[in-house]
Amino acid sequence: MTTSTYHQFCPVAMAAEILGSRWTIVLLRELCTGSTRFNDLRRGVPRMSPALLSKRLKELEEQGVVVRRLAQKRPKIYDYTLTTAGEELKPVIMAIGIWGQRWVEATPSLKNTDPSLLMWDMRRNLRMMELPNRKLTIQFMIGEDQMPYKKYWIISDPKEGADLCSIDPGFDVDLYVKVDLRTITAIWMGLDTVARALDDDRLFVHGDIDIASNMQNWLGLSPFAAEEKQVVS
Repeated sequence: MTTSTYHQFCPVAMAAEILGSRWTIVLLRELCTGSTRFNDLRRGVPRMSPALLSKRLKELEEQGVVVRRLAQKRPKIYDYTLTTAGEELKPVIMAIGIWGQRWVEATPSLKNTDPSLLMWDMRRNLRMMELPNRKLTIQFMIGEDQMPYKKYWIISDPKEGADLCSIDPGFDVDLYVKVDLRTITAIWMGLDTVARALDDDRLFVHGDIDIASNMQNWLGLSPFAAEEKQVVS
């Protein structure tokens, strides 16, 4: 349980004592989007240390926001799921994200790009209904011409769902995508489009023509991508 307090009876202050500590809101974002295992939560908050992640999960459990249940005995694996109180935070987290998309300047955010986190988010939001109804593999090569490209493989399987690999899974690749990190991040955030990036030679695709032509639709964009930027007056 957090030891800091505002010493106020106001419900906003009381809620802020639970939600206002560093990384808590971002961790709740991951829980709200369905991540339940410790390692999956770590992939969603890669710069959060395992020790701090454990501490924040324990704090949320003590506050009745999260419940921990044993999912596997050997080795011990736990599921962290939202309680009723935690579920009520979903529209709160969504509202914070909408506000950030609409009113916070995006340019500084594009300097804080992380390809692994981006691909994890894209895998989670992949619109499989826009892809052919069969198992397929899409390889992303993300980087700059002067730097080694990082490779990721998104596997879409109608039976198993979507998966993400950072090591070659050995499957035939249906579509190759080569792009710089800033461009693909801007597309994910709704600040750019696949068509514009293709026209400007910032994005290159090779492989299945049908999958390539429908990329804007199946690509797992941010849930806030549709929100238009507003000008602070």
